[in-house]
Formats: sequence, C-alpha cells, structure tokens
Amino acid sequence: MLLKQLKRFYLKVFKSMSAKRLFDIILSVMGLTLLSPILIIIAFTIKLTSQGEIFFRQQRVGLNGQLFLIHKFRTMVINAEDLGPKITIGMDKRITKIGHFLRKTKLDELPQLIDVFIGKMSIVGPRPEVPEYVALYQKEVKDIVLSVRPGITDWASIKMIDENLILAKSDNPKNTYIHEIMPQKLAYAVKYVKRRSMPQDILIIFMTFIKIIKR
Repeated sequence: MLLKQLKRFYLKVFKSMSAKRLFDIILSVMGLTLLSPILIIIAFTIKLTSQGEIFFRQQRVGLNGQLFLIHKFRTMVINAEDLGPKITIGMDKRITKIGHFLRKTKLDELPQLIDVFIGKMSIVGPRPEVPEYVALYQKEVKDIVLSVRPGITDWASIKMIDENLILAKSDNPKNTYIHEIMPQKLAYAVKYVKRRSMPQDILIIFMTFIKIIKR
C-alpha cells in the first residue's frame, strides 16, 4: 500500500515538472556525483592556499526578479568586493593563484550545480546579474530575461568568455561594462529566451565544453 502511494506521489511530481526542470535535476545530480572527487580536491586546494571561505556567495537576481545567493568556488582574496568593483578586470590583483586557473577553466562555476538542483538556477539560461546592474535594464528586456531561470552557461558565456580582458583595456571598466558589454549580453539573453528549446540547450552545453577545451 505504501509503495503504491509513493509511486503515485513520484508520478504526480514528475508530471508537474517541465522537461527542462527534469533535465536540470538529472544533470545536476549526475554532475555533483561524478565530479565530487574534483570538487573535494578544489575545496582543499582553496583552503590550503589562501585565507577565507571555500565558497563565494553573492546576491543575484533570479526568476521573476527573486533574489538568491549564487555559489562559486572562491577565486579572490577575502573581502574582495570591498577592495574593488563587482566586475573582474583583466589580471585582477584580487584573484588568488589557484583562482586564475579556476576562472580560466570555469571550474569555479561548478558549485552552481547546487543552485540548479534546488531550483534557483538552470544548467542553461541567461547568466544572473547583481541587483545593481539589473536595475539598469530596460523594462521590456528585464521582463524577458527574468522570465526564465538564470543559467550556469548561455550564448553570452560562450561568445564573451574573455570579457575581463576587454575591461582591462578600458579607462573606465564599469562604464564599459554597462554601456558596451552588458547590452551585448542582454541581446544574447533575449535571443535565447525567445528561441528556447531543449535542442538549443544541448547545443549550448556542447559549445561551452568546446570553448573551455580550446582555451
């Protein structure tokens, strides 16, 4: 009797989920399980090579404008946000030695699989931004971009993977980010939302791996 009730419960839950959400849960569980040895090694390396927490948590804007804490492996010195802007500029002096490697390989993003599993993020979707910059979005664009869960990767992550090098050449990095880089990111985000589909998500995941390997 109990088994039948549990079966009905799980069938009801899975039926209520979208294919994308189910896809996210399966991939996040697989990722956290298969990559657990790597996650543990990275965590120990961060702890042994620099002072501070293993994870970096920052408030970002998610689905329908809801705020959440994004998780990353810490790649900067403690209190980095008090020592400079919220954007990374070139060979930022706040980045730790292991941090440079983690950022280049995108391994610092792996803890976001936790955010995907709990439903705050998706594997693929517009990258979540800090409230300070979301406040600058045009309303129409804001409504579109925040109508889906933010993702670990998207077209902007692939096409603009070296944005920090662009900012390094600017006399005013924050201004360059707001007026040049952010509009391009939003254009990619709007394009993704309007054409979102499972085949597109799979293509983005594949292209992300290819881009990282090429680096």
